[in-house]
Amino acid sequence: MEEYKEWQVVELLRRTTGFFSEKNVDEPRLSAELLLGSVIGKSRLELYLHYSRPVYQDELDRFRALCRQRLEGRPVQYILGEQCFYGLEYSVDERVLIPRPETELLVEQALESLGYSGRGGPGEANILDIGTGSGCIAVTMAKLCPALTATAVDCSLDALAVARRNAGRHGVESRISFVTADMLDDHFSERISTGPFTLILSNPPYIPEREWDSLQKEVRDYEPKLALTTPDGFECYRTVARQAAKLLKAGGKLFFELHADGAALVSEIMKSHGFSALTVTKDYSGLDRVISGTFVD
Repeated sequence: MEEYKEWQVVELLRRTTGFFSEKNVDEPRLSAELLLGSVIGKSRLELYLHYSRPVYQDELDRFRALCRQRLEGRPVQYILGEQCFYGLEYSVDERVLIPRPETELLVEQALESLGYSGRGGPGEANILDIGTGSGCIAVTMAKLCPALTATAVDCSLDALAVARRNAGRHGVESRISFVTADMLDDHFSERISTGPFTLILSNPPYIPEREWDSLQKEVRDYEPKLALTTPDGFECYRTVARQAAKLLKAGGKLFFELHADGAALVSEIMKSHGFSALTVTKDYSGLDRVISGTFVD
């Protein structure tokens, strides 16, 4: 990138996008927009409404520093410490996975099962979010459903610290209990004292270790491997389904996010632990992404 000159927003974006493209940065235009917007305090739309605004020397210096991090492969979300999920802003860093649009479908399906609509939320409900990470699932549902209580569980104290921060950020910390527990622990259900639950949700580690080297550099080098992989990709589904039967109310539901090719095996796992009326929902790419089932005692 060039030495300082009198840059305008639109030409700096154009030049940076091209530079990122040459260096094979993922989503080069979006990266440039988000980084520059954070420096000058403008949204992506506002950048183009103020396309002729000059970028001053101190702003350019800060923008270049952020661009260097992006060129090293660090995800934009970690650089900025923010990610939007279900219309809400979440604090994120390398202690937690970056919330992804696919997981919004998990929340959407769970909300629908509770009778939530844009015109109002459900009555009382008690949910369990297993492997909460940033807290995006539990916090979003608590934010949208004022009568809902939640328990957010993770084996990582660092992740729970981020989740607590996000709960406080959205004013729902009084309705969420945070518990340190490992979903693979045979005594997991004994560590949860806030049930029984209406719903259990989990976006568990589901990438088989054999696929690790094929993942994007941004994922391999920066996101927590513990939250992404298990030896065969299905261990967490097995243990959570077994434990869920002990934690749900009769008629309660279990929701999982899926690996793209995991629906058939996860269906069999859930059936073997007493779940019926299984439903698989595809994401916008046409891939199986969410599975749910009802527990009948």
